[in-house]
Parts: sequence; C-alpha cells; structure tokens
Amino acid sequence: MNPRHFISLLDLSAEEFRALLHRATELKRFRDRHYLPLKGKVMAMIFEKSSTRTRISFEAGMAHFGGSALFLSPRDTQLGRGEPLQDSAKVISSMVDCILLRTNKHATVTTFAEHSRVPVINGLTDQQHPCQLLADMQTFFEHRGDIHGKTVAWIGDGNNMCHSYIHAARLLGFTLHIASPEGYQPEAGIVAHAPGQVKFFDSPVQAAEHADLIVTDVWASMGQEQEQKLRALAFKDYQVNRDVMAAANGDALFMHCLPAHRGEEVSGEVIDGKQSVVFEEAENRLHAQKALLEFLIAGN
Repeated sequence: MNPRHFISLLDLSAEEFRALLHRATELKRFRDRHYLPLKGKVMAMIFEKSSTRTRISFEAGMAHFGGSALFLSPRDTQLGRGEPLQDSAKVISSMVDCILLRTNKHATVTTFAEHSRVPVINGLTDQQHPCQLLADMQTFFEHRGDIHGKTVAWIGDGNNMCHSYIHAARLLGFTLHIASPEGYQPEAGIVAHAPGQVKFFDSPVQAAEHADLIVTDVWASMGQEQEQKLRALAFKDYQVNRDVMAAANGDALFMHCLPAHRGEEVSGEVIDGKQSVVFEEAENRLHAQKALLEFLIAGN
C-alpha cells in the first residue's frame, strides 16, 4: 500500500482539511499526556533552509506523541555530497516512519515522495508552504468560524505562501484577493486551476476592501537576499498599514507567517495591533502539525 504524503494542500480533500483543523483545535485545548500514538516512531527532518517554527513545532509534536525526530542537514549527510535523491529516499525511508523536507526546489520533495515507503511532508519549498496554511486556517476557524464564503486579501509577493493560499481557497471555498507588483505575481498555472476564486487588484487598499483576513509575507524570502534592494523598490507601495486595514471589514484579522520586518511589508502598529493574530498563528503550527502527524502516521 502506497503511503499518504502531504506535499501540497491539494493532497487533502476539503473534508479532510476541515477535519484536520478541528482535530488541531482539540489537541490544542486538551493535551492528554498519556495519549502517545507515535510511541516508538521516528521522523527524519531534512533541512536545506534554516528554520525556527517548522523545526520546533515538528520536533515538539513528535515528542508530545511519544515519538522522536532526527534533524539532518545536507552537510551532515550524503545528500550534500551528491547522492541521488531517489537513493537517499529509499535508504532513509527504510529506517524511519516519516520524512519531512524543508528545501529549495519543489521537485526535491516530489522525488522523495515518489521513492519513499513512508509519508513525506513538505515543510516548505520555493513553490508551496502547506503546513503554514494548516496553522493559518486553524487560527481563522478558531476566531471567526468556517472560512467558506469569506474574503482573504493577499498583499505582496506571489510566493510559496500565496500559492498555498490559492490552494486553500479552492478547497475551503473562499475568495482570494491578490495585490502584487508587476513581475511578482503568483504562477499562472496555479492561478488557472482556481477559476472564479482568485481576483487581482492594482493596489493593497483595493484588494483589502471588505476582506475578512489580510495576509502578507516578507518582500525577500530566503535565498532572495541579493534581490533585497530591487524588491524594496518594487514593493514600496505594498505595505500592510493602517489604511489597508481600514479598507477591510472592521473585524478583519491580520496574519503573517513570520519572521516579519516591521516597517517593510507591515507597519508596527498593524502587526502589534488588536487585529493581529500572528503569535497565535505561529503557536498553531504545533497543534496543526500534530493533527497532520496523527493523520499520516497513526492513521487517525
């Protein structure tokens, strides 16, 4: 039997997505220290990119469930010396119960999944960041109920987070407004599969009108530091600030996957304001991913 992978949100049905969100909230509200569904299980975590939230949340989640996690980097393994991905996938998956990858190329994760005998989880690639969307949607559900029929505004780079928001809109039935500078919009192929649910706007204020949730990310993601000055010019009019939030619904939430650069993609008064739920959103990485691990490894 082929293992169940989590490479993209689209690996879930809408019903499974909602079930994971509800289960995550249950796990958050009550931690049964005697419930150890992953006792004796081991997860290998392969990181090509640095991490705070992804690494801590998955390691803590495995520990809460009685399992353990192995942190691996290219410089510590044969991956850094050119071993073929398919060979590494076959070997590593023969020794562990799950593999998490936080990497650059999306094809690295899909190749691992193709040759792995255990579940593979996408902890972030340049194309998608599905684990973060589990936490984001859990946070919205906890504050405002089901997001079906709501409006979300994405302000800024059409990056991996934006792509995963497009996938979430398809699955959960919300409308996604996108305001991105020319040349920094999301991949056309990903947008094309969400007809009628993605709308583009010329300015952040226009995109934010009547929105229930405002989301942004850094202007230059990991690996794009050399583009910082160029991107700062391109995105100078795409800051989430008081004017953008004023255009949204009065009870709109603000989210950011963190780390944030106050004064760039978001003003300090917004990220530290009453509508911001960024730190609860960050904590929910733990709970949402515990629900994911239970689903993929324990089969619950």
